[in-house]
Amino acid sequence: MLISEAYAQAAGGTTDMLTSLLPLVLIFVVFYFLLIRPQQKKMKEHKAMIEAVRRGDVVTTAGGIIGKVAKVQEDGIVQLEIADGVKVKVIKGTISEVRAKGGDIEDDKAEN
Repeated sequence: MLISEAYAQAAGGTTDMLTSLLPLVLIFVVFYFLLIRPQQKKMKEHKAMIEAVRRGDVVTTAGGIIGKVAKVQEDGIVQLEIADGVKVKVIKGTISEVRAKGGDIEDDKAEN
């Protein structure tokens, strides 16, 4: 007799599956539009900016170094001139912004 009453209580408390999953689906949709999608867009713009870097551009690295691109190599390395005669090699992915599009370095040296 006690067992049949326990089954009856459990059977009466069921809810619709859709109503129980609806809050989780709504949270995922909000996260997608507020966090995931803008981050993907930002990463796509950054990748396009890095691919467009060419000789003569003034760039800033993630470490805060500002320099003019002296040479762009095929293996993802960029040579920056940070002072007269001082060149450093950095990985293309560490470029955080292109500050100015410019001409060749030799043109700037001829003007000085």
